[in-house]
Amino acid sequence: MPPRLRPASKRNDELSHTDHSVSPPRITFPRAYNAAADLLERHLAAGRGNEIAFIDDAGPCSYASLAQRVNRCANAWRRLGLRIEDRAVLLHDSVDFPVAFLGAIRAGIVPIPCNTMLTAADYEFLVSDSRARAVVVSAPLAPMIAPLKGRLPFFEHVIVSGPRVDGAANFADWIAGEPTQSPAAPTTPDDVCFWLYSSGSTGTPKGAVHLHSDLINTAELYARPILRLRESDIVFSAAKLFFAYGLDNALTFPLAAGATAILMAERPTP
Repeated sequence: MPPRLRPASKRNDELSHTDHSVSPPRITFPRAYNAAADLLERHLAAGRGNEIAFIDDAGPCSYASLAQRVNRCANAWRRLGLRIEDRAVLLHDSVDFPVAFLGAIRAGIVPIPCNTMLTAADYEFLVSDSRARAVVVSAPLAPMIAPLKGRLPFFEHVIVSGPRVDGAANFADWIAGEPTQSPAAPTTPDDVCFWLYSSGSTGTPKGAVHLHSDLINTAELYARPILRLRESDIVFSAAKLFFAYGLDNALTFPLAAGATAILMAERPTP
């Protein structure tokens, strides 16, 4: 069940970007709430399944296709043996990112988007510190991740997105045979949803914990009234999905609004 908004004193589309005279809407959540289910099922229920959710280097992905792939991924996480609040680390910007990220959340597993421009030593610290049991990694980064499986006691599974890599499961194959329906984990708005690590500028990186209610709060309190995102919008974020702002710009905000996000795997340059 999606959260409900108390009506503001003015409609959001009547507000100017500089009008701060109206208090933001207050969001109330049902006791049973799963962020991944909310972000996808609202569009299926509204008949927007054929609308485009993401376009990446491989082409477009509709909301209906995304929901099916997220459900398959949630089932794959469960079949792997991961349980509620187990942790998993993620990959480059492509449709596989929201599939793995939302699939984990739907299953109650805690995804941790990580900077894709780090060193092997950095990844070893993050996987060790988070006690992640699985890593979904883009093929170019696999050589820095795969050797950790034999060194870290909690790390058990490597799943590679993109070209196949010897000794690791392939992401497309991993989810391909799973059912397209998957029950959402019995989470609440206050349950842990995902982690994001700080940059480490004041020492070793710190894992910042985010709740299931945090994703939709940012969309309803910022993307809708300030950015005014609508279904007809197309969004591109220079900030990558592993950044907090990039995760909102290219995933939470467009999904909440029913818009389309463009994902580019490589680093944006002039």
